[in-house]
Amino acid sequence: MTTIDGANVKKLIVACDAGMGSSVMLASTLKKQLAKNGVTVEHAPVAHIPADADVVVTQAGLADRARGVVPDIPVVPFQLFLGDPAVTRVVKAIQDGETIEV
Repeated sequence: MTTIDGANVKKLIVACDAGMGSSVMLASTLKKQLAKNGVTVEHAPVAHIPADADVVVTQAGLADRARGVVPDIPVVPFQLFLGDPAVTRVVKAIQDGETIEV
């Protein structure tokens, strides 16, 4: 388990592999949801996740690769590009300034 302090998240990365449009849509949705919290949301290939990310969300099948690239940054795996409960929990924690475990 890893702890994420939503109040301290300033940069969230949506990591993908194949350049599919789904992850770009997710990044766009999260950007809108977190704009008023001052969080930068970026889309990046899983092999090139920025080291200054505070949290990474990625498809469950890519989570281990993402952890290998950024072992000290929390990686939140998800199944669904829209409406996934894991992503919803992260967004809520950031919006409410709460701490969650993932």
